[in-house]
Amino acid sequence: MFYYSVFELILFPHLKEMEIEVIQFNDVERIQKIAYATWPSTFKTILSTEQIEYMLSWMYNINTLTSQVKKGHHFFIYKENGDDLGFIGIEPNFEKTTCTKIQKIYILPSAQGKGVGKSLIQFAQNFTIKKYKTTSFLLNVNRFNAAVHFYHKLGFNIIKEENIDIGNDFWMEDYIMELQF
Repeated sequence: MFYYSVFELILFPHLKEMEIEVIQFNDVERIQKIAYATWPSTFKTILSTEQIEYMLSWMYNINTLTSQVKKGHHFFIYKENGDDLGFIGIEPNFEKTTCTKIQKIYILPSAQGKGVGKSLIQFAQNFTIKKYKTTSFLLNVNRFNAAVHFYHKLGFNIIKEENIDIGNDFWMEDYIMELQF
């Protein structure tokens, strides 16, 4: 967790009191809340409203999120001055390898461009290197999502394209990106 002292906040008022918090299965509604606040603006020019609603109800219902935590996924929320601004969900040892898959990462629109996503990825990287001996991250990102540029800036490379049939005549048209440590 990241904390600044009161002394640092007085000397450097631009610093915010921030922390990254581990989310347990009994607190996953915080993840759901951020996803529901983020997805409509993130995907409005990429996906139909029907597909956004379909995917949110499938990927971000409480039972799905709770099940993922019970299966060993980790969720971390970035908080600043007590407010949840974004989250990352990771699956260590993806497919029994030393790779960790970033399954979910979303930042509230009002907090984008302020280092929240980068902080979450760096935190998850340090966490998984220490705990799981992770050597790389993988993630899927919609090919038309502006976040592709963000991931490139962090050192991720596109290694593959993938089209995934998710039902209801909806598709995920993704890049698979990798960051090697």
